[in-house]
Amino acid sequence: MARGNANCEGALACELARHAEKLSLLPPGSDNENFRATTAVEAKFITPQDPIIETANGGRLPAVPLPEAIKLNELKEKAERGGGYVHTRDGESSIAGEDMSKEKVASNGFGQQMKPPLQYNPEAPLSIASPSQRTNPLFPQLPLYGPPTLLRNLQCLGLRISSFFLSLTFLGTIVLGSAFTSIPLVLRHIAFRLTFRDPNARRPFYEEEMRRRKQRRNKAREWKRQRWRRDNYSKTVNINEEGVQDDDYQPTEGGKDPIVCDVGYYARRVGLDIEEYSVQTEDGFIINLWHVYNPAEYTPVSAEHRSHRAPEVFSASDASNGHENGSSGARFGIGRQRYPVLLVHGLLQSAGAYCTNDDDSLAFFLCKSGFDVWLGNNRCGFRPQHQTLHYGDPRMWNWNIRQMGVMDLPSLISRVLAETGFEKLGLICHSQGTTETFVALAKEQRPDLGNKISVFCALAPAVYAGPLIGKAYLKFMRVISPGMFRIIFGIHAFIPLMMSMHRLLPGRIYGALGYRVFSFLFNWTDDRWERDLRDRMFQFAPVYVSAESMRWWLGRECFAKHKCILATKDVGRQEDLEDKEDYGVHMVNQTTGERSSSEDSRQSRGQNAWYDDQVPPFALWIAGSDELVDGQRLLRRFARGREPHVKIVHSKIIEGYEHLDVLWAMDSVDKVAKEVREVIWKTASASARDACRVPKGCESVESWTG
Repeated sequence: MARGNANCEGALACELARHAEKLSLLPPGSDNENFRATTAVEAKFITPQDPIIETANGGRLPAVPLPEAIKLNELKEKAERGGGYVHTRDGESSIAGEDMSKEKVASNGFGQQMKPPLQYNPEAPLSIASPSQRTNPLFPQLPLYGPPTLLRNLQCLGLRISSFFLSLTFLGTIVLGSAFTSIPLVLRHIAFRLTFRDPNARRPFYEEEMRRRKQRRNKAREWKRQRWRRDNYSKTVNINEEGVQDDDYQPTEGGKDPIVCDVGYYARRVGLDIEEYSVQTEDGFIINLWHVYNPAEYTPVSAEHRSHRAPEVFSASDASNGHENGSSGARFGIGRQRYPVLLVHGLLQSAGAYCTNDDDSLAFFLCKSGFDVWLGNNRCGFRPQHQTLHYGDPRMWNWNIRQMGVMDLPSLISRVLAETGFEKLGLICHSQGTTETFVALAKEQRPDLGNKISVFCALAPAVYAGPLIGKAYLKFMRVISPGMFRIIFGIHAFIPLMMSMHRLLPGRIYGALGYRVFSFLFNWTDDRWERDLRDRMFQFAPVYVSAESMRWWLGRECFAKHKCILATKDVGRQEDLEDKEDYGVHMVNQTTGERSSSEDSRQSRGQNAWYDDQVPPFALWIAGSDELVDGQRLLRRFARGREPHVKIVHSKIIEGYEHLDVLWAMDSVDKVAKEVREVIWKTASASARDACRVPKGCESVESWTG
């Protein structure tokens, strides 16, 4: 009997070891010490659907399929019950079962303990749990890439070679397409010149563009004179374009714009500056967080303070520590603090997109209004970094929009709150940034995140697909199989040649090329932008994104198929039918005045709501001529009562605006930025308003009561 138990325990230990090896950082043949230190010991569940692997030395490995994570924990639990030796976090062996009296659970970062996902009894052991395999068909399981072996390395090399040539062909086709579609524009431009007419005179802001061009030239000349004064006199003054001394924000950079990919440089041109923080996500990625500040009242903290910390989020002591030791929270007294605002960028962009329009840039406008502005960047960005993985490891690129929402966004918010000492912040997102937020706040994902956000401002919200999804070059990516997608675009970064071109080409050439390509792809124009700044705008895109992420957007299984981020195609059809019925009933009721059964059923539609009562207030700015996403359909979802817990504090459709106009249009300050400023201030809590200075332009803004 004892021998039988020993054999059973030995078989169980072998099975656990084999399964742990499959999820570990290094293969079994590696250096013994490194192998033991990086062996998978436990699956931790960030959400019930998002496990990550913790290694013996405390390292983190990202996204593994849910069944594999559950099996690891099941085997570990059985081994602990049966006795024997198992790995611990310290990399040492211990007698399994000796810690069974201590309940081991993971923290979800909101002051609550979070057990592995159990479908029924939350206290039940993993061995009898039967969790759902995925939240819905929009989020299929990610592939499992084990530790590097010779065979796997050869397969990765083959995919990198095939994807280099095939994706280069795809990119070349796009570039040629943009060139051909530009021919009529070039011919029309030549025709105007030959007839002694200005081809730009028909632009909607032509006169304002000419005025700003003249001002910019005057400022460049004045900058040269200032440098001469600085070299010859001890005291310097800043003269703005109207010739008035401006002591509040003195630029420390100026002259002709060299067109560089440097957010700090453009901040210094308007009298501000940037400090960069490193943030570690719960699955081990190192992402960048930029803090915009006024040098006249703030001194940057040390590099050590700005480095990344442990991957846990939302420590209970963050608020008190932020007031005492945070970079912003400890600088200003009560009544003089700045309310924190986090801005998150769109697809293929970085947060630099908020900093390209001089004083009209949303980030700089909010900072000069009196907010504490932080710019969040998603994983990989310009410099792909991970705690344990390297660029060539496919596990570093095994993520999509859900991981950005439930991992990146909470880590960014947690760090901002830790540095400022506030309990909540205002969140502003554009395009894909809104997508990851809408996903993260869903009741199946990380709804507790809503308790950390005072208001969610969505600019050009990307929830429903627009008509552009039917374009031939995008449809091509939807019709090919997942296997063919990986052959063409690989399993690492998506078309990394774009980033190589970014590094090698001069800024003006790259900016012009970038505009033409993206204009062709997404069917937008620069009619409302200040054309002299256009090359600068494209210095902060594209960035590194995973091929898996682009497959989620454009592949045959997810967004491109269902045309929605949180509802399937069948659900979308049902909603369309209900909307048509509502419209017909509304037309009848205008004459009869009777209440309809359709109106009585509005509350029942909330049973399929995406969000629960933890969701923060929403504010939405919809681009009326946006072909990339359908923001007006999102407004209809809220208006039809499908989200009973969502409170809309502000909504606006801006006629004539395209997808990027909410950031870059010359009148975006009046149509977007000033309204964003007021919405953030009026939704701040009473205690936060008492602690903070009143932002400029918000002196008469009353607190929102909901």
